[in-house]
Amino acid sequence: MPETVRFAPSPTGEIHIGNARTALYNYAVAVQTGGSFILRFDDTDVERSRAEYAAAIEADLAWLGIEPSRLERQSERLAFYDAAADRLRAAGALYACYETPEELERKRALQRARGRPPVYDRAGLALTPGEKAAYEAEGRRPHWRFRLPDGARTWDDRCRGEQMVNLDSISDPVLVREDGTYLYTLTSVVDDIDMGVTLVVRGEDHITNTGVQIAIFEALGAAAPDFGHHNLLTRADGEPLSKRDNPLSLTRLRAEEVEPMAVASLAVLTGTSHPVEPVADLAALCARADLASISRGPATFDPADVERLNAALLHEMPFEAVAPWLAETYGVTDPAVWAALRGNLGRRRDIGPWIAILRDGPAAVQPGSADRPVLEAALQALPAEPWDEGTFKGWTSAVKAATGAKGKALFMPLRLALTGEEKGPELGPFFLLLGRDATARRLEAALARAG
Repeated sequence: MPETVRFAPSPTGEIHIGNARTALYNYAVAVQTGGSFILRFDDTDVERSRAEYAAAIEADLAWLGIEPSRLERQSERLAFYDAAADRLRAAGALYACYETPEELERKRALQRARGRPPVYDRAGLALTPGEKAAYEAEGRRPHWRFRLPDGARTWDDRCRGEQMVNLDSISDPVLVREDGTYLYTLTSVVDDIDMGVTLVVRGEDHITNTGVQIAIFEALGAAAPDFGHHNLLTRADGEPLSKRDNPLSLTRLRAEEVEPMAVASLAVLTGTSHPVEPVADLAALCARADLASISRGPATFDPADVERLNAALLHEMPFEAVAPWLAETYGVTDPAVWAALRGNLGRRRDIGPWIAILRDGPAAVQPGSADRPVLEAALQALPAEPWDEGTFKGWTSAVKAATGAKGKALFMPLRLALTGEEKGPELGPFFLLLGRDATARRLEAALARAG
């Protein structure tokens, strides 16, 4: 059955790889079922929501390859929330409260001192019209709480199995602030009803909120969608990621030229029964994503895994995936250049210095006197063209036979002469790219500098 899912970020900061996890799981469900993926901005917090953050989130999702079926903004749907709030007030399910934050904190402190859970005492329900008028004469404006029904709410969670939230141990949630703006607890329910959302996939930190929202669905006369609560990506110290983790924001990772599929693979596969490995394209990753495979334990995230997966992805990336970028950035159109250099890359941009070495020659490294016999033998044994994949092995075998050098003593002088670097791409393919004339010139230059 086609599922309608949604990703509903607040545009109050940059989203991070943990938010990408939620977006990607929802998108995978939509792809797998032929359903719809709604991008819905929870932007009713007018003081903190920013248009630039919303634009960045759209760009981040596009970078990952996520294409929303539709885009919605809660700030454009206020009339729907007004109608829902009026309906709840008329039913006696939404009641006015006038306590200040300081008064509420004193109540909670007293309850804790008496060994009781700090649950709101529903004092607002007992206020008379005269008392309400007196508060308003003081300049107070009400906030509005939803009266939770008694008992528990249960559901069969797509990620965690049977779940239960006891509403008797929870404070009646505030749905409308003193300034008349709405909290996500109400707006998301109204939108899910209106937009026909059939499945809500989000982090396990929303489990208690889900029990509350199921009760709001009931109060509005609607069936709740299915829910799935995935484990959260956490740092090694157990702390969850947050919008303050700027180095792990998608905007920052994108600016750092991390491959989007490295981020997507890590976001989806960490904390599941699948191995955490790079998946080459989003369609394949969506096919692998499985809500039932998500562990109930924490999904420990190591930022170094971003680098590991990025390098592994580049090392196997086909030329076709980078051909336009290589041509535009470096004027490279030969697939052999990418094949020879990709195994040494951590980022795409790392190829730039190696293209320069390939074209312009190495830095003037000073070989040692012990390197001279190897360099002389290498120049003398340099075979005529055409060359093939076996040429390098035959050439180095001839140098080894002539000098007795092997291992590092054989290959380091050759690497320094040809590349000017002690480390780098596999030397055989690089040798083939150079060709006989360039190789001979580099060997001669190294010999001229040798002691």
